[in-house]
Amino acid sequence: MANKVSKQRTIREEISLEGVGLHTGKEVTLTFKPAPVNTGYVFRRTDLEGSPEVEADVNYVVNTQRGTNLDKKGVTIQTSEHVLAACVGLEIDNLYIELNAPEPPIMDGSSKFFVEALEKAGTEEQEEDRDEFVVTDIICYRDDTGSEIILMPADEYQVTTMVDFGTKVLGTQNASIEHISEFKTEIADSRTFSFLHEIETLLEHGLIKGGDLNNAIVYVDKEISEDTLQKLRVAFDRDDISVKPNGILDNLTLHHPNEAARHKLLDVIGDVALAGTRIRGKIIATKPGHYINTEFAKKLAKVIKAEKRNNVPKIDLSQPPLMDVNDIMNTLPHRSPFLLVDKIYELTDTHVIGMKNVTMNEPFFVGHFPGKPVMPGVLQVEAMAQTGGILALKSVPDPENYLTFFMKIDNVKFKRQVVPGDTLIFKLELLAPIRRGICQMQGYAYVNGQLATEAILMAQIVKSK
Repeated sequence: MANKVSKQRTIREEISLEGVGLHTGKEVTLTFKPAPVNTGYVFRRTDLEGSPEVEADVNYVVNTQRGTNLDKKGVTIQTSEHVLAACVGLEIDNLYIELNAPEPPIMDGSSKFFVEALEKAGTEEQEEDRDEFVVTDIICYRDDTGSEIILMPADEYQVTTMVDFGTKVLGTQNASIEHISEFKTEIADSRTFSFLHEIETLLEHGLIKGGDLNNAIVYVDKEISEDTLQKLRVAFDRDDISVKPNGILDNLTLHHPNEAARHKLLDVIGDVALAGTRIRGKIIATKPGHYINTEFAKKLAKVIKAEKRNNVPKIDLSQPPLMDVNDIMNTLPHRSPFLLVDKIYELTDTHVIGMKNVTMNEPFFVGHFPGKPVMPGVLQVEAMAQTGGILALKSVPDPENYLTFFMKIDNVKFKRQVVPGDTLIFKLELLAPIRRGICQMQGYAYVNGQLATEAILMAQIVKSK
């Protein structure tokens, strides 16, 4: 899948909101501030000395009991997910999120007010390209409760949630978005919810101090006694509380019939943001919750880290190449059996990506370990060098009148064998601008998405006539 490159975004100006933390009940001011490229989402605790920062990183997740809670060296951020979902939903990449308490304000229990504030602040494009993880293989995480999250290839970021609470009042619900742009109108206003039995437990443990019936939907999943109703009247400072015919406490009207499933989708987006990279793929989450969401995000972060370490180029081999073998022969002097590059897929002033299909018919297999054919490492480096020659010769207007002679090869490493049937992908990047015909490049060769060979190559471009 070819990469649709877009630029990173931040907000134009800072903006603040005030409210209370759901679980702490503390007054809190949240301020969104613009951040430079490649910052990501960073929380700042301005109430603590030195305003310590906690990056929105899944490795800092310590607790998922009632929200996704982060801790970095003793500095905590509670219930981060609603704020992060708003950032992702508006396709903002870089942001400082300042708090003068451990927990963002709960507002109405959704992302709506964060979205409105960020839109009011305005967004602006930044200079660098957005880093995006393009899903090419299915990534799956499941636990023994029947919860499962699957991430599969798709043309853009899509999310589907399927929830089943096993109760009459709230049975099976689904929610989906096909485009992240739908988040603002379809998902952002979906509020958090609880069942009555959970509310009773939380009240007994002194939690949800900031809760009132304006920031949580309460589903009554059991017979409600007068004693319980009285406790709720006291807890929520209401003269009277009753249960609606649809089984919800009479505090509010649903924004959507499937508001619970939509809120779970909101949580998935916020929690998966902790993987730290934009996603191009489709998530299907069955019975999601903060624990499985963040465990999935940890697995995803490891996959992304491994891919970045391997630096595997994303090219669609089914698409027509930029240069076929005839074009390559018009640039390079090499000919069969020593032309070791079949196609060029990308060529800029600073990098080149090429490809070679390794077949059983290669002449070197006749004599190189004929019982166990392996492509000689020196020929892998030569193929890499020929690909680099295409990049070097791009710097002259008449490449057919020039040759590239390699002067030095450093730091050569062979990571795995290359055998018949493999497809070698070469990527070479300039380490410095070409000066006086001297070209220094970092080269990589990949097989099946894994690094096979790497080397630093230095060549000189010389006029042949």
